[in-house]
Amino acid sequence: MALSRQTRTVFALTAPAYLWLAVTVLLPLAAMFYFSFLTASPLGGKEVQFTLKHYTAFFTKQIYWYNAWRSIELGLYVTTLCLIIGYPAALGLAKYVKGRWREAIFLLIILPFWSNALVRTFSWTMVLREPFNILFSYPAIVVGLVHAYLPYAILTCYISLQAIDDSLIEAGRSLGATPAQAFRRITLPLSLPGILAAVFLIFVPVIGSFMEPRILGGKDAIMLGPIIEGQFITAFNWPLGAALSFTMLGMVLLILLIAAPFLKRQLEKG
Repeated sequence: MALSRQTRTVFALTAPAYLWLAVTVLLPLAAMFYFSFLTASPLGGKEVQFTLKHYTAFFTKQIYWYNAWRSIELGLYVTTLCLIIGYPAALGLAKYVKGRWREAIFLLIILPFWSNALVRTFSWTMVLREPFNILFSYPAIVVGLVHAYLPYAILTCYISLQAIDDSLIEAGRSLGATPAQAFRRITLPLSLPGILAAVFLIFVPVIGSFMEPRILGGKDAIMLGPIIEGQFITAFNWPLGAALSFTMLGMVLLILLIAAPFLKRQLEKG
């Protein structure tokens, strides 16, 4: 059956994007997935065989379970703190700060993106060493990650809050709602898409982070992300590193799958 002209136009316009995604994302992921079933890295010139031992290692060795939980726990802490700090900041920017003050504050929020992440993290080592004296500890890791991902929470929440029509809030107030009730029943539900976007943008990369934990955490940096990085860089055990990476990806997808019905209901209410 011949394709319609509209279908051919859509295919011609989207084909380069899909080709780019296939080359830069799908092919490397497919290669790593293939490596995860090998006994050794084929790049080392060794004879390799297919095996499932790297995946079974995750389920049979307690160290991987323990550190996987520590990574998820870290993601929950950092995501919660980013929302607690970022949502009020976004609300103030969207509803109360106007004109050049808003532009100046936005500049301060995105300013960290103009510097290298490694430089920012090493700068925190000087701040956390003196006078706070918490360098090489779990709180130091949380502080560094919150600083790195807080702009994502502010920007995504700001976009949702900015799109809320102020006349809806004024209508609620005119019908007798207190400021707290207007926020709880109008502003918060309508800004839920921005909150959920922030959760995805922060939680997923944080549980796989390795640079901030390694530089700021010291002995408390033992989590799944640094373990995976060590398998690729130090141990040159790419199959185990790849298997742990895909296992962590599976955990993230499982968490999202479990949370999907709740998120869908909340979005429908909003």
